[in-house]
Amino acid sequence: MRVIQAEPTSGTPVPESAEPTPPLVRRSELVAYTLLALLVIVIVAALYVAKPFFLPIATAFVVGTMLAPAAGLMERFRIPRPLAAALIVAVVFGVAAFIVALISAPVVEWSNRLPELGSMLKDKLHSLDRPIAMWHQLQSSLGGIDSSTGPAIQFPKIEWVQPTYEFLSPTLTETLLFLVTLVLFIASWKDLRRGMVMTFANRDTRLRALRILNEIEGSLGSYLLTVTLINLGYGAATGIICAIAGMPNPAALGALAATLNFFPIIGPFVMFVILTVVGIVSFPTLGSGLVAPLAFVGLTFVEGHFITPTIIGRRLSLNALAVFIALAFWTWLWGPMGGFLASPLLIVALVVKEHVMPDDAPHLPGSDAEAKAQ
Repeated sequence: MRVIQAEPTSGTPVPESAEPTPPLVRRSELVAYTLLALLVIVIVAALYVAKPFFLPIATAFVVGTMLAPAAGLMERFRIPRPLAAALIVAVVFGVAAFIVALISAPVVEWSNRLPELGSMLKDKLHSLDRPIAMWHQLQSSLGGIDSSTGPAIQFPKIEWVQPTYEFLSPTLTETLLFLVTLVLFIASWKDLRRGMVMTFANRDTRLRALRILNEIEGSLGSYLLTVTLINLGYGAATGIICAIAGMPNPAALGALAATLNFFPIIGPFVMFVILTVVGIVSFPTLGSGLVAPLAFVGLTFVEGHFITPTIIGRRLSLNALAVFIALAFWTWLWGPMGGFLASPLLIVALVVKEHVMPDDAPHLPGSDAEAKAQ
């Protein structure tokens, strides 16, 4: 009897490829990324250590770029550019000095009354003693520090005033360095821009550098003008709210709100805390003291979600997460002035990114359809 053997069902093996599979990240790329990371760390460390030098210079460069279009406009009326630069800086310094004088008077008055205000605030917040005591008991039950022997509400002591003043106020040397650099930068901005463009040998690279500088100047100038006008209206509305609610020094509170609004996210929050404390101390009941802060919250919501996006538009609109990270980084690095420079520096980075990595660069799969849908 003949036995028929079944043929094996396995397929023919695929021949192995002779070409080696390249690694996901080449060694040369890894070395380049490492060197780039080390360069960034060294630059950040240098900016942090040499803050008294770099902060006035960087602030003068950013503010000077914002004010350069005004100098060019004055130059059209046959005003020499050095004289125009001096006049612009004098006007800006005068406005800043007026705002500081308007704010400093009530700040000094309230600072002298801190012990009295602390006791008044503690008396007004007796209604919160029970929730705070329950919170302390929860902390103790979870293994936290037993604070049952201490007061329910604790307030900072007077020692914080001097360190806070030293943190906020620049030194005389930094102020002089900023003013002199600002005048010289505005006066020589045309020559500086021409020199930066002519540094490149290739014609296409020169045109790209010129487009980048022109767009940075236009974007920063538009940002300064629109944000300043918005903040002036924002401060005036805050002052009106404070006057209607019966808050003390409404003009100073409005000027403070306009100044703090130059610092996105953090500025309005600090202003809300200030209004809450002033309202609680100034009014006999807790409800009446919260009228102005709650109205300020409504004003901030309308300004942040409707007014500013409508006026600035999509061209200068910034991602909220990017603004917050930039604000946190530059505030940590350079203090309050770093927070002021966060948004302009972010605008500069976005402009450079758009020209160095344009929209026609390669995208991830599916990103083209998403971009068209947006």
